[in-house]
Amino acid sequence: MNYDLQLEHLIKEALAEDIGDGDHSTISSIDKNAVSTAVLKIKEAGILAGMSVAEKIFRQVQPDIVFTGFKKDGEAMQFGETAFEVSGLTHTILKTERLVLNCMQRMSGIATLTKQYTDKLKPYKTKLLDTRKATPNFRLLEKEAVRIGGGVNHRFGLFDMIMLKDNHIDAAGDIVTAIERAYQYVQQIKPGLKIEVETRNIDDVAKALSTKKVDRIMLDNFIPQQITEALQLINGACETEASGGINLHNIEEYAATGVDYISSGAVIHHAVSLDLSLKIKL
Repeated sequence: MNYDLQLEHLIKEALAEDIGDGDHSTISSIDKNAVSTAVLKIKEAGILAGMSVAEKIFRQVQPDIVFTGFKKDGEAMQFGETAFEVSGLTHTILKTERLVLNCMQRMSGIATLTKQYTDKLKPYKTKLLDTRKATPNFRLLEKEAVRIGGGVNHRFGLFDMIMLKDNHIDAAGDIVTAIERAYQYVQQIKPGLKIEVETRNIDDVAKALSTKKVDRIMLDNFIPQQITEALQLINGACETEASGGINLHNIEEYAATGVDYISSGAVIHHAVSLDLSLKIKL
């Protein structure tokens, strides 16, 4: 399923969850043919995200609604600015208001935090990855917010990449066995599927390299000095990723090693939603 279809499904389910058998507050107090214009007011500085999602939400309920954007996804925003104006049936605006705000506030918080990380990486070749530490049924937009903030999306789920983590390795018996089984599976069942393996020490790195069957090696909870040692051993044979214990304060130290990627679940699960409001113009 592509992004647009996934987003359409997300919006449909979210609206059904919120509206139930009807927006009775609006139905009871507002004429069904009434029209209004509302503006999205920015109440906190950061990176704006979710503009295209907001328009999609409105249009999924009312295709002919008039949506005028004054800012774009990924732009810096300041208190007091107006992000967009929307004109249509008052019922449409009121029943979609909270979903639009929930999505944009959450996405803007993630994009803002991601931008803080990616700004630190500008002098280096290292790219920032997100993880699967995301909100169930909302990861589509959380990962989109990471992309808007300058990060790179890792695998979306369990289906689009093989990642052999510590539990897979321990359950399989050892790291080489896990890799060999995964490689045979790819050859026979899922040609083209990439294989990444998590390593916990230099010995694991050497064993993973010996198979010549992995596309990326994750260096999990390695300190920068250990990463440098591992990169010398890997010597460009496959992609490399550092993960674990990396934050805004030490990310440059890790990037300076020359590792290809740094993954961080924090850009999603530590992000704080930013304050936005949707107000009907009087």
